[in-house]
Amino acid sequence: MQVCQQARPHSVLLKETNLVLFFFFSSLFFLSFFIFMMHLVDLNQECLLHLFSFLDKDSRRNLSLTCVRLREAFLDPRLWSLLHFSSPSELRRDNFVLGSSLRHLNICWHSSRVKVCNIEDWMKTSFQRDLCSKHERLVSHFLERVCHMCPNLLSLTLSGCGHITDHDVISMLRSCRRLQQLCLENCCRVTDAVLQAVVTHGISLLEVRVDFCRNITQTGLQGVRLRRPGVRLSAERSAGMIPDSQPEEKLHIRRALQKVLIFS
Repeated sequence: MQVCQQARPHSVLLKETNLVLFFFFSSLFFLSFFIFMMHLVDLNQECLLHLFSFLDKDSRRNLSLTCVRLREAFLDPRLWSLLHFSSPSELRRDNFVLGSSLRHLNICWHSSRVKVCNIEDWMKTSFQRDLCSKHERLVSHFLERVCHMCPNLLSLTLSGCGHITDHDVISMLRSCRRLQQLCLENCCRVTDAVLQAVVTHGISLLEVRVDFCRNITQTGLQGVRLRRPGVRLSAERSAGMIPDSQPEEKLHIRRALQKVLIFS
């Protein structure tokens, strides 16, 4: 009985000690955070931009919501010289700023849904059309904003953007006259019209890549090499892939094969 009576006050004392230590360290943490924030907002704009540059888009936005001073740093166009998006849905978010300081833009979508986007429209099922309708214009609308707000863009990378058209890329070439690098990968709707625009409007281009773009032909590539020999041109698999065709063409081919099988 005496052992139990002695053990109980000891356990109560231990709990009280832990509780006091918890409140002490919690208060110390919040005090340190408050002091840190005081010193942080006292920094000049250049230092704040340098600190923000180490954070991703979401972290920048969350930090900017803490006070007006950090919000001003978040909205400074100089912070946003590079933008990278890993899916079209990220283009809807408000965790970035478009401006004249943007130099490098990457939209790279590596997902199984890209295979659905790359199916020719007339071959898609109703389910596949409904799936694509939720995002098919996202990249195009975003590129329209870039054309109007980011004239100093130097490099553009679009990968897995199966719904962008020649018009989208040509508009970028016309608006961003300083563009030096254009990389298109697995963009199934891009055709030789983009290569013609490279010759006509891409006055500053130094490198062009059109990899795995099935509607790019050898004729279009040869035209760029002849008229713009100073441009580094890469087209992995593009000219050797089966291009899109109209339903009538598919039907004629099928009937021809049936005749061959019948008379053989």
